[in-house]
Amino acid sequence: MPTVPISFEFFPPKTDALADQLWQALQQLKQLNPAFVSVTYGAGGSTRQRTQELVARICQDGGVPEAAAHLTCVGASRDEIAEVVEAFWQVGVRHIVALRGDAPQNADSAAGGYQPHPQGYAYAADLVAGLRQQHPFKISVAAYPETHPEAISPQADLDNLKRKFDSGADQAITQFFFEAELYPRFVERARAIGITQPIIPGVLPIHQFAQMERFAGMCGASVPPWLRQKLADLQPDSQAFQDAAAEQCAQLCRQLLAYGAPALHFYTLNRAPLLLRAIEMV
Repeated sequence: MPTVPISFEFFPPKTDALADQLWQALQQLKQLNPAFVSVTYGAGGSTRQRTQELVARICQDGGVPEAAAHLTCVGASRDEIAEVVEAFWQVGVRHIVALRGDAPQNADSAAGGYQPHPQGYAYAADLVAGLRQQHPFKISVAAYPETHPEAISPQADLDNLKRKFDSGADQAITQFFFEAELYPRFVERARAIGITQPIIPGVLPIHQFAQMERFAGMCGASVPPWLRQKLADLQPDSQAFQDAAAEQCAQLCRQLLAYGAPALHFYTLNRAPLLLRAIEMV
């Protein structure tokens, strides 16, 4: 077991069957005493209602110390976001993961993808500042050890992270990555520009290689050749794949702890067995 706090991310399910799968995973993972669990918010706020319902249920019946709600700037005015935030507060949410968010898949590519709402918050730093004015939330923000795919440069991306902290964020959770050495390099660069708050590495257990590769392409994470060689040709439901994927995840966690990670955040994909096994190996 890790010697630091751990946390888990879930996403709102689309069907009753998937909701049952998520709840079962939560019940299994809560035995590891997570510091918090978070619930994502779909592109353009597309899962807003399901996010609110799931977070409320976790606050009431989840049996975990803290439920964090993701919130994005996309597709909503400041007044609409304030209403969502108030609803979160009323059901017991005290932790927000504040994100710029991605444009909906049907966004007009000619308009350049992401476009701020004319009456909304333009970027995550603005959202953080707005949250600070509404309630005393704990606020997490996103960080990108391999640089956000839309950033004009690594330094510009890091400067944006600094703005989020200057606006009042408490900690950052990174996008997933697979080369452990990326983490201390990123933290060193962050400290060099005056970021002192915790930077928590995000870890993605690999349930299917093709699925992971698709996610990595979307968020700008690199897939090392050694990882492809280790997993790409194995069947996801085979014992060989499960063994290799669990060991890869555990080894990454062990390395991150050796590099001084203050906590570990896991992207669960609403599944528990592989993650449980990996964490037990850390």
